[in-house]
Amino acid sequence: MELGQLEAFAEVVRTHSFSKAAAALGLSQPSLSARIISLERDLGEPMFHRLGRGVRLTDAGRTLLPYVERSLTTLRNAREALKASRTASSGKLHIGAARAVSAYVLPGILEAFRERHPGVDVAIKTGRSSEVLAMVLGDEIQVGMSRAFTHPEIATRHLYDEQVVLVTHPEHRFAKAGVASIYEVGQEALIVYDKESTYFQLIDRVCREAGILPNIQMDLDSIEATKRMIERGLGISFLPHNALRREIALGTLTLVELREGHHVTLPTAVMVRRAARYGAIVRAFLELLDELYPHEQRVETAEAAN
Repeated sequence: MELGQLEAFAEVVRTHSFSKAAAALGLSQPSLSARIISLERDLGEPMFHRLGRGVRLTDAGRTLLPYVERSLTTLRNAREALKASRTASSGKLHIGAARAVSAYVLPGILEAFRERHPGVDVAIKTGRSSEVLAMVLGDEIQVGMSRAFTHPEIATRHLYDEQVVLVTHPEHRFAKAGVASIYEVGQEALIVYDKESTYFQLIDRVCREAGILPNIQMDLDSIEATKRMIERGLGISFLPHNALRREIALGTLTLVELREGHHVTLPTAVMVRRAARYGAIVRAFLELLDELYPHEQRVETAEAAN
């Protein structure tokens, strides 16, 4: 069955007339009749009783009618959705984000995006940075936000450098001194967030370069849980600065400088599959990121190259 056949069938049902249906569709009556005859031949049944003053449905036609109506409604909805997506007025954006980005950075970005595009729904998946990359490559998401990757199928744009900082309870000796040595850190009970995460890998590298072995007392899979443990005085940790803004403002956690001047940063980026052209919704989201993080180059995409 072809779309033209279904439209002709539905219009004949509505008007009870081949001639009126042809006029409504802008066809000649022979052209419309040919579509109906072709449909009946495809289905092996007559759809209409041809009467002197009009037509009426056969039993087979009545059986077919609700399916045709649903099909045409679905196609109309698809056309409207495509039209809306071209202007980013409605539709759905699928985003994948590393867990820390999703919890502490993405909400502010989405708040600004929602103000501009209130009709766009957003679906979010979270995971480790490597999992976000896999989601982009697998077309599970349209946009990924995580640590930066280099991949031939991925266009990456640097957004910001996430600073990983030493954090303690306000009454801890490091907090009172305002500074600590990496060697002193090695003697303290260390609470780590996810040994498989990039954050831990960076801290582990700094410690090993200094020739010390971290004294890990707890390994948690949640930054929020890690912060609560530190607030109870159960240890110290290295955490992303963006995750600590509330506690620092409340005075429940304290940042401590490292005497040796170690600065651990994690480049954070947005990733999309390379393509000749992106939909309006994805373009709108990338343009917002350009405004929020204007200090870096735009995403290097095939579209930009063209």
